[in-house]
Amino acid sequence: MAGVNTDTVGPRRRDGAVRLRSRWRDGLLLAAVAAVLIFVAAPVFWVFVASFRSGIGLIAGAETQFTLANYTKIWENDFGRYLFNSLLICIVSVIICTAASACAAYVMSRYRFQYKKLLFAALVVSQLFPWVVLVTPLFILFANSGLLNTYAGIIFCYVAVTLPFSMYLMVGYLEAIPRDLDEAALMDGCSRLQVLTQIVFPLMVPGIVATATYSFLVVWSEFLLALALLTKTSVKTLPLGLALFFGEDTVDWGAVMAASALTALPALLLFLPVQSRLVSGLTSGSIKG
Repeated sequence: MAGVNTDTVGPRRRDGAVRLRSRWRDGLLLAAVAAVLIFVAAPVFWVFVASFRSGIGLIAGAETQFTLANYTKIWENDFGRYLFNSLLICIVSVIICTAASACAAYVMSRYRFQYKKLLFAALVVSQLFPWVVLVTPLFILFANSGLLNTYAGIIFCYVAVTLPFSMYLMVGYLEAIPRDLDEAALMDGCSRLQVLTQIVFPLMVPGIVATATYSFLVVWSEFLLALALLTKTSVKTLPLGLALFFGEDTVDWGAVMAASALTALPALLLFLPVQSRLVSGLTSGSIKG
């Protein structure tokens, strides 16, 4: 056809077809992601909504008015005490684990010593070990040492459980920080402690956030160790308090939903503000030490 440049029509059509296929792929990907998000978020949303409805309405599927009776009921059953215990144990465990893992990771990253690689490999392998088999020996040990039903005993267990992977995360992040900064600070007269606290720690904030978040989520939701080592009501945590609403013959589903909502809320409030730093910290922590 006169006046038409056939040399450019073909490439334009191919580019248009490529862009169309790319848009279809992006659309299908977004639709799949949206479906997964709905599938994951719908139960969480239902738990929060159901916590304001009566247990009879939940089982029968009948329409019920929103009420705060479920929250009043669990608060009258010492749920506030369980919340305080969980917060105290989590905060202390996270602080100890984060500080210890940061210091130990700095040594693993910056110093050379015998069996260093073997020790680092042991940290990774320890994550494959089913630590749940230690519940019975720990119970006997704690019973003989007077650590049953104590904050110190359960905090010690939680720090021991979360420390290996926390160190692994920290080492991976420290490998991304140039060692020249340490050497320059030492030449300026700083001590190793000053280098760690004034130079390295400020640069490790994403890694610290990732480690602290990981430790908090593990400790906050842990059930089996708490079930074995905390038998007194005065020291029980939220997962144990939630289990109390499941009776042998009946279940108070309204109270269960309210307790579940209160148990999930702190984790959500923690994750949402720090999610960007958490992702960057986990990505940096994936570097091999």
